[in-house]
Amino acid sequence: MSIPQEDTFADVVSKAMRGQLQTDVMVAAAAGSSVEQVVALRTGHWDAAVGEKVAPVLGLHPGALQALAEGRSAPPALGISGLEGFSTHFDDMLVNSYLVWDSSTREAAAFDTGSDAGPMLDFLHSHGLTLKVILLTHTHGDHVFELDRLSEKTGAPAFVNQLEPLPGADSFETGRQWTLGGLRITSHLTCGHSRGGTTYVVHGLERPVAIVGDALFAGSMGGAKVSYEDALRTNREVIFSLPTEAVLCPGHGPLTSVGWEKQWNPFFA
Repeated sequence: MSIPQEDTFADVVSKAMRGQLQTDVMVAAAAGSSVEQVVALRTGHWDAAVGEKVAPVLGLHPGALQALAEGRSAPPALGISGLEGFSTHFDDMLVNSYLVWDSSTREAAAFDTGSDAGPMLDFLHSHGLTLKVILLTHTHGDHVFELDRLSEKTGAPAFVNQLEPLPGADSFETGRQWTLGGLRITSHLTCGHSRGGTTYVVHGLERPVAIVGDALFAGSMGGAKVSYEDALRTNREVIFSLPTEAVLCPGHGPLTSVGWEKQWNPFFA
């Protein structure tokens, strides 16, 4: 199933404004645009001239924002042996969960649960995989909805960052590692969307893989519900310090890569 990008240019503009506590009036004054033009942009009516003025006021890359608005930026399809994603419906959106596994031992790790663990459980069974651990990127309901079921059906323990404790999951300090056969999984704090938002980097597949939760989307990032500054900073420190070929697995939308995001994400280009 082809997964569309999670955010439009209007979402990006709105997230940047909310994160910086900028009103339409403030942005219009700084950009030399009218309030009506800013409102139109924020609500999905693209105007290249207005976008070019507004983007730098919000710390966004004008060219990347325009490419997103004009449908000229979409990450190429990515497939990695030993990685499988599952997209399930939660209210009016799709939420992603993931499996990685060691091809020799057939030991697997799950990342988040989505709204329906059924497809993941079926995949584990049909591919002869044993789930050893469930790692949570954060505790928002769409990402942990099926935790009880997945834990009960597999017997796998669940873990979550200690900054965001959750019943049914053991807490850990940032930096904890897990080993599955030849795979090593490291944990890194990417907070801002949530207090304990965690990115898990998987070493040992054909390319580095990072399960980023809602810290980053293809061409955008998660809404900074806790701290916009921390979201930008920890994304740069953790995610954008990975090799350009590293595959990124967001909580919503398609797979992407560090290299693609460096070129096309308006927040980070």
